[in-house]
Amino acid sequence: MSTLPSLARRVLAFSVFAVTAVHAAPAPSAPKLVLVLAVDGLPAEQLQRYRGQFGQGGLRRLMDDGAVFANAHQAHGVTVTAVGHAAILSGAYPYQHGIIGNNWIDPVSKTSVYCTDDAAHTYIGEETKPNDGTSPARLRVDTLGDQLRYASGNRAKVIAVSGKDRGAILLAGKTGTAYMYMDKTGNFASSTWYMAAHPQWVQQYQAARPQDRYYGKTWKPLLADAAYAGDAPDELFPATPASPNRFPFSFYSDSGNIDADYFNRLKTSPFLDELTLEFARAAVEGERLGGTSGVTDLLGVSLSAHDYVNHAYGPESKMSHDHLQHLDRMLADFFTYLDRKLGAGNVLVVLTADHGFPNTPEFVKAAKGDAGRVNAGALVAALNVALAAKYGHEKLAIAQSAPNFHLDYAAIDKLGVARGEVENTAAAFLRAQEGVAEVFTRSQFEANATGTTRMGVLMRRAWHRELSGDLVVVTRPNWYFSSGSSGTSHGSPYAYDTNVPLLLSGRKWIKPGYYGQYAETVDIAPTLANVLRLRPPAASEGRVLVEALQTP
Repeated sequence: MSTLPSLARRVLAFSVFAVTAVHAAPAPSAPKLVLVLAVDGLPAEQLQRYRGQFGQGGLRRLMDDGAVFANAHQAHGVTVTAVGHAAILSGAYPYQHGIIGNNWIDPVSKTSVYCTDDAAHTYIGEETKPNDGTSPARLRVDTLGDQLRYASGNRAKVIAVSGKDRGAILLAGKTGTAYMYMDKTGNFASSTWYMAAHPQWVQQYQAARPQDRYYGKTWKPLLADAAYAGDAPDELFPATPASPNRFPFSFYSDSGNIDADYFNRLKTSPFLDELTLEFARAAVEGERLGGTSGVTDLLGVSLSAHDYVNHAYGPESKMSHDHLQHLDRMLADFFTYLDRKLGAGNVLVVLTADHGFPNTPEFVKAAKGDAGRVNAGALVAALNVALAAKYGHEKLAIAQSAPNFHLDYAAIDKLGVARGEVENTAAAFLRAQEGVAEVFTRSQFEANATGTTRMGVLMRRAWHRELSGDLVVVTRPNWYFSSGSSGTSHGSPYAYDTNVPLLLSGRKWIKPGYYGQYAETVDIAPTLANVLRLRPPAASEGRVLVEALQTP
């Protein structure tokens, strides 16, 4: 053992460290731009299934030259757009970030609220309706973009663009700027949370009206017929008066004019993503992203159309398959533009998704599987009948925003019945209903007694004490909440909904390779913070993906 006094040992250790630090290899220069791409509703398996059909410069570029985490997950139990987007750059789970769904029930008024609504703010130059998404006020945590702004003295620019308001707002964080597609006019617009009026570059972009050019155009398959041989047959998507539900798709309006009907139809097509990337390019130019020496900017782009296509037809469809091929080519063009604008190797790219997707029930049933739709409104009505028969009160379940169901605790207290007893009675009834796998109660969540199964852990992460329901219902695999009779949806803790792509690219900072390690989207924020030498967001619980980082 050394005889040096402890203080002297510390001084010597510091001196050795200082000498070592002087001779250490220099850290790689910071990227000029961090590009975070969120492909709404993209299951990880689609990237692997169609990999051989992608071109060289888009998704294949990220997969061949970047780090591919194939076992990456949106690791919470309510896998919907808002919750997933909130996780990506906050590194937080819903129980902290407070975005528990696209919509949820206000605990006081018992009325539905929207994840990004804010009556104090309006869209700039656009009609704003109640419950439109205009600010991140309901997001309870900061994001990587916020930390980037803080650390740079607000010199860093954080811009987010999306076909959906929640896709842009929740990537932009508190201090960035969000622009979203307006489905009444086809414009991209921001809100008064961010500014009083649009900058000149946005006004010029809107004046050119690029959204009008698709009127009367058709969406046709990009590849030869043989490429789609493994997709679901067209017969699974019967024609309706509103849509032929098969290629080619034409884009028009019933009025014969370029109007809101036409702009809304564009959302279920590659053209929405083409417009989103075109606006993102205008943002790079207009804001000079990546153009300030010594400052890293952040651009978030949420590409919404794949979600709309998958909702309508399922990820097994020719439409979903072909849409991803179109998106691949669009991304190749965008990456080429960034290389030319900022110099090859100066952009760090992350691509992920907010959630995956199950197949349509019709597709699963055709393969002799168990699948279906659960009508949440009918479920709560049946629950009230059952509770009334036992407790004599006609409406103890007072509201629902599936998977969250709310009980009238005041009425339960007046009945002189223990709340936990009513919760357990309700849970037992719901578990017995068709399509229901499990029900968790408020008492279980409060006691942290949801168990150690993956389902229990993911549902606990998704439950917020102040906002979530008193009963949380999990459907059986391949069942989902819907009052409709076609298409499919997401929102469960099952792998088809949680397993999403996680690709990182930029050879100065990222080691290319295929990584089988388990990863989560909450790992993105702390990993980027590590690369950028930033403090991670306050509520971040992810890990740094050190196995995929270049050694400085």
